[in-house]
Amino acid sequence: MAIDTGNTAWLLISTALVMLMLPGLALFYGGLVRAKNVLSTIMHSFFGLAIVTVVWVIVGFSLAFAPSLGGLGIVGGLDFVFFQGVGMEPVEGFGGASGIPFVLFATFQMMFAAITPALISGAFAERKRFGAFVVFTIAWSILVYSPMAHMVWGGGLLAQLGALDFAGGTVVHIASGVSALVVALVMGKRVAGHHVEPHDVPMTVLGAGLLWFGWFGFNAGSALAADGLAAQALMVTTVAAAAGTLTWVGAAYAKGRKVSVVGAAAGAVAGLVAITPAAGFVTVGGALVLGLVAGAVCFGATLLRDRLAIDDSLDVFAVHGVGGMWGAIGVGIFAVASIGGVAGLVEGNLEQLLIQLAAVGFTVVFASLMTFVIIKVIDLVLGLRVGQDAEEAGLDIAVHGETAYVPWSGQASGTMLSAATAAPSKASASPAAAAEA
Repeated sequence: MAIDTGNTAWLLISTALVMLMLPGLALFYGGLVRAKNVLSTIMHSFFGLAIVTVVWVIVGFSLAFAPSLGGLGIVGGLDFVFFQGVGMEPVEGFGGASGIPFVLFATFQMMFAAITPALISGAFAERKRFGAFVVFTIAWSILVYSPMAHMVWGGGLLAQLGALDFAGGTVVHIASGVSALVVALVMGKRVAGHHVEPHDVPMTVLGAGLLWFGWFGFNAGSALAADGLAAQALMVTTVAAAAGTLTWVGAAYAKGRKVSVVGAAAGAVAGLVAITPAAGFVTVGGALVLGLVAGAVCFGATLLRDRLAIDDSLDVFAVHGVGGMWGAIGVGIFAVASIGGVAGLVEGNLEQLLIQLAAVGFTVVFASLMTFVIIKVIDLVLGLRVGQDAEEAGLDIAVHGETAYVPWSGQASGTMLSAATAAPSKASASPAAAAEA
């Protein structure tokens, strides 16, 4: 099977675009926390990329895309452990029909695997032990992400049911969103409570912009070809993001009579989340409706979270969980056969909507239960939270021994102290010791 250079070039670019979403997410989340926790928040995305890359090569890809273990359709076998057999030639079923090298397909999928647990980190920002984060990322990637990817994209249980998920509504967003809610409930509130103001809104907006940009690779790249379907997916992606921005800002204005910049960034992400499972199945009109509704329902979910006083720090469930559910259900409503080959409710196919509802329900239950077990075991063995002193001091100093911003010296000349070269004070050393205990 010959390599198609055009399709391969597009997937190379798409892989890089999806990778760029991780620093985009780091900035998006980093701006939303307090200044004393920005480095720890960024580290969750940056270091998470490194962790999942290694896990994916060793066993994650095999569990996701190898033939089903025992024929059950839940998880793949060990055929591709350490990338054995993952070579440079196209392979049927792994982008081979589009002339994509097998190793490139695996690398593209690796970026999806990397960003998904990073999304969850927004739920435990400002209070989780770094060691617990590392173990959680490894365990969740192996026990939740890879099985979900196998069941949806690897020919497993949900694929056999007929569930549609073009680029990750169930696998990425619902799974990470409901897992984030479980983590937030188990860990409890931050010492400061769940009302914490963002320290750097421009950083968050820049992160949202990078996410929007990278999402073109996320969705259009999932066509695995430089063709009309990729072009359609790219167009509906930006339409849904724009629509989500409008409704979130409008809803926020109706509530508080202020035009929220953070709301614009969050609304764009909500629209992007909703279109992700549907990008290869719906028209531009369908994408417009998906985005408009996503901005409204996700904003409403943040109000409910606030009313219930749940400290899902950066609204992962409200945006990714709720937005992913709406998008996955929306496929069953708005899919048209002329685009993705499958009709939805708008073309008279009620069965597809019922299949999508079943897939959403299964994902919620599976991800919730697995995450609860993982987080409880980690809490029992390592402990989840840093000490109160460390949390109050901020994880940047307490855990990483660094600060994001150099403090002013107070001199009239405006000179600054160097945090990198200055010896840590006893005050900063004490929380660090508490965090490492």
